[in-house]
Amino acid sequence: MQRSLGRTYHDPLHGAISLSWADPTEALLIRLIDTPAFQRLRRIRQLGPASLTFHGAEASRFTHSLGVMAIARRAFDQLLSQCPELQPHRATVLCAALLHDIGHGPFSHTCEELFGSQHEHWTERILRESAPVRDLLDAYDPTLLQQIEQVYRKQHPFACVWQLVTSQLDCDRLDYLMRDSYFTGASYGKLDLDRIMLAMRYDPEGKQLVIAQKGVSAIEHYLIVRYLMYAQIYNHPKNIAATWVLEQAFRRARILLAEGSLPVDETVEAWLQHESNHLTLDQYLAADDGVFLYHLQRWQRHPDPVLADLSRRFIDRDLFKTWDITTLSSEQQQDLLHRIQNWLQQAGFIAPYYTGIRTVFSRGYTLYHQGIKVQTLSGVQEISELSPLVQTLTSSRHRSWLIYPREAEEWLLALSLGASG
Repeated sequence: MQRSLGRTYHDPLHGAISLSWADPTEALLIRLIDTPAFQRLRRIRQLGPASLTFHGAEASRFTHSLGVMAIARRAFDQLLSQCPELQPHRATVLCAALLHDIGHGPFSHTCEELFGSQHEHWTERILRESAPVRDLLDAYDPTLLQQIEQVYRKQHPFACVWQLVTSQLDCDRLDYLMRDSYFTGASYGKLDLDRIMLAMRYDPEGKQLVIAQKGVSAIEHYLIVRYLMYAQIYNHPKNIAATWVLEQAFRRARILLAEGSLPVDETVEAWLQHESNHLTLDQYLAADDGVFLYHLQRWQRHPDPVLADLSRRFIDRDLFKTWDITTLSSEQQQDLLHRIQNWLQQAGFIAPYYTGIRTVFSRGYTLYHQGIKVQTLSGVQEISELSPLVQTLTSSRHRSWLIYPREAEEWLLALSLGASG
């Protein structure tokens, strides 16, 4: 039977992402995509519980990873046209881009808040320890894994190789901003990807990725988009409330498991009992969104009223409310928290599970690992030195939220009216 010429993935953002069996690097990508560890990403939502806030936010880490690889291929091939000596590093860039999120756990970044896992740590472990992935990399080039790790650790001798995958202007950020904007319906998240791609240059002296001066406005727009996406989407108060409910449900589940009164399968048992970065590879890879959602479904009928209630609230999207208390001093915030805890206790709630304060930070631009450099007539310069707009984005902004159940809303409203009176 004749083999197909390759594989095509139809993406809502990038159109047809085609890979050819005739290209050795692209053939490797196809085989990597088909490994169980990578297919697992289909079962992990890109934005974790954010679909409870933005109903369209149901794209997976799988679709995002393909998109990052597609942008990286486009960007690298453009740099390659400027500098043919980069050719030996094509497989490194494309594999690193494709596999950069293979270590994400259930609920994506929320997993790191729930269980303390580090997806970068698990990405490297999976590449080293998962035989289907490791064998493919070693068969292609025995040094490929080491080169990919150099990318993730920002140690590759060609800085542009790691900058395309993990920097202030990388293909990961370009894809997730476009993809998350598309699926959440946030129109201000649209990027001019074509202009950004055309502005990319290779600086042979520093072996680094730089931007042509005429492309500064496109990068300014990209940084504004990123600032807005963090402020309005990633740090949306309803996302914070959804994460709080999950945190408290799993906190309660750990206590009940230690008491021997919690029905769990062996995967969730391992995750609740052990520090997540010390799980076995099989235990880690066995977990995905579906595994934990199944348990939350079951726990709605658990005899423990706290676990049952928290599980039901998440499943039914009966989430907690949030109140912006950023303008209050730390002392005022703690006083308010103490007062609502007392009210909840009197109302029959176990207060520590039902109220708390969360503070989130947003920053549009930092000098994270060399920042973004611009190619000018006088040499390579940092973009924040050239753009007053970018300079304003370097300051961080924080917001603090009081989280509480809707049952306390009237009490809080009366309290706020009394304070204003």
